[in-house]
Amino acid sequence: MNVLQAALYRRCHCGGLKWLYTQSVILDGVSEMMEKRQADSQNTVVEDQDTWHELAIMDPVDKPHLVHKDSEDQEALLLNGAKHPEHRPLLVSFALEEFEFPSSVCLEEMPLFPQWHLPLKLMAILMALTFLYTFIRDVLQPFVSQSRSDFYKIPILVMNKTLPWTAISLLALVYLPGLLAALLQLYRGTKYSSFPGWLERWMSMRKQLGLLAFFLAALHAIYSLCYPMRRSYRYKLLNWAYQQVQQNQEDSWVADDVWRMEIYVSLGIMGLGLLALLAISSLPSISDTLNWREFTWMQRSLGYAALVLCTAHALVYGWRKWVEPKHYVWYTPPSFILASLLPATVLLVKAVLLLPCLDRRLGQIRRGWESPRPPRGRGVTEKDSL
Repeated sequence: MNVLQAALYRRCHCGGLKWLYTQSVILDGVSEMMEKRQADSQNTVVEDQDTWHELAIMDPVDKPHLVHKDSEDQEALLLNGAKHPEHRPLLVSFALEEFEFPSSVCLEEMPLFPQWHLPLKLMAILMALTFLYTFIRDVLQPFVSQSRSDFYKIPILVMNKTLPWTAISLLALVYLPGLLAALLQLYRGTKYSSFPGWLERWMSMRKQLGLLAFFLAALHAIYSLCYPMRRSYRYKLLNWAYQQVQQNQEDSWVADDVWRMEIYVSLGIMGLGLLALLAISSLPSISDTLNWREFTWMQRSLGYAALVLCTAHALVYGWRKWVEPKHYVWYTPPSFILASLLPATVLLVKAVLLLPCLDRRLGQIRRGWESPRPPRGRGVTEKDSL
């Protein structure tokens, strides 16, 4: 029994067990048994092979791994197991405390959420910019121009404009790299050339961006539900009632405002529902039950449907404000116009790529077709340009 097996034995038989281990230690005879039954257990080996492959090639910054100081046998075994999965035992996953590792094994420093660093930084930058823009328009401008103190709007009203603006921007950034990759494939005429490093990095963090967009959208919904609870809203409601009495107005019904609010609230609820469905489907326990076609359809089709609904939600919220000069404070456009620019651009590019001529060519490229290229050393003739 080696050192790690002894450590597992102590963990399983001590009174203060913290984890339940679902796998037992694989002994020396497993390797020979796997070699004999390789043809019958191909499906079982695939998942384990992927795990070994990740351990062998994953960057040290992205994962914690064990480094043996004294011997090179374990490293050779790891690399041999990654190249020839039939000649290595199964990977056994079990948890150990730091003090339980032997002195010959050192645990590298584990980074905290390495895949979330860049998405969180991007979200923080977008929130800071949108908060500053909204603060200047809704708080600073009335204070400077009219000497009116509206700083009470910062906790709820300003934040409730910052959250949806950032959420819809992050949601648009989820689908923008896929469109850029499609345009690049159309330009190159092949799918076998690698993407730029920044585009690959961007595409690898789309899941994190989508989850952050859903999180901010959910916060926006909660903030909106809290509007009637605010004391300032109650005071304004009393003022509106008093003004209506002073004007001897019996009915304050405005059909235009009623329709506007009914429509944009309904669109927001449907958009949030689709985002929740996408967030749930991205969970490993759910995505493992879906095949690749089902998962791709949900993330692509429902994702674009959610982006359409959220963009329509923002535009209907603005209604006629984009043509009314009084909403252009200090010559700055309303926030809903700027918030709709990026998602509207993404949807426009997607609509262009759905044209039959481009969609057909893109489908051929993704199935392996490559456009013919002129030989090197010969200039492009008029026939080639056609």
